[in-house]
Amino acid sequence: ALILAAGESSRMGTPKAALALGGGRETVLGRVIWTLQTGGIADVSVVAGAHVEAVRSAIPAEGRVRVIEHPGWRNGQLSSLLAGLEAVDDQHVEALMVTLVDVPLVTPSTVAAVAEQWRRTRAPIVRPARGERHGHPVIFDRRVFADLRAADVSVGAKAVFAIHRDQIVNVEVADPGAFEDIDTPEDYERLLDRGSRAE
Repeated sequence: ALILAAGESSRMGTPKAALALGGGRETVLGRVIWTLQTGGIADVSVVAGAHVEAVRSAIPAEGRVRVIEHPGWRNGQLSSLLAGLEAVDDQHVEALMVTLVDVPLVTPSTVAAVAEQWRRTRAPIVRPARGERHGHPVIFDRRVFADLRAADVSVGAKAVFAIHRDQIVNVEVADPGAFEDIDTPEDYERLLDRGSRAE
């Protein structure tokens, strides 16, 4: 799995990864790491860019994750995904689960459900859905890697989704956290009200 946490957090005004969430000393990034690992994804990496040290400090001691530094983070989200892909890809990587540090309240059960659907179908793209809404995490099968690398970073991954639109598997989930971003202080305050861990 790859967590994209390279952005500037300009609307938030402070690095999202290091924001507190839940009780104790848990951070937003720490929650995303916990969720992925609890959902069955052992191999987790984080792409950091604008706030590398804040990202590192937000990783719990037991996190067991790799930090991938991305100097070109200003080129957008797809550039961060590609930096992570280049760092982790080898002949053994069959698929990549991608999520955002902006989506910390997705549940481990959603992670597990998306992973299970990919294992069952080997579809090129698998993602959580609720009606017409699509959320995170998203799984890209290895056969999509070349399309991701060929995509225009200024446009993002939309073209890749379009290429494979007839083969995308949408996993219906009743998990509001899979669809909720935190971009502003107001978003963060709302999420604090419902930030307890959920299976």
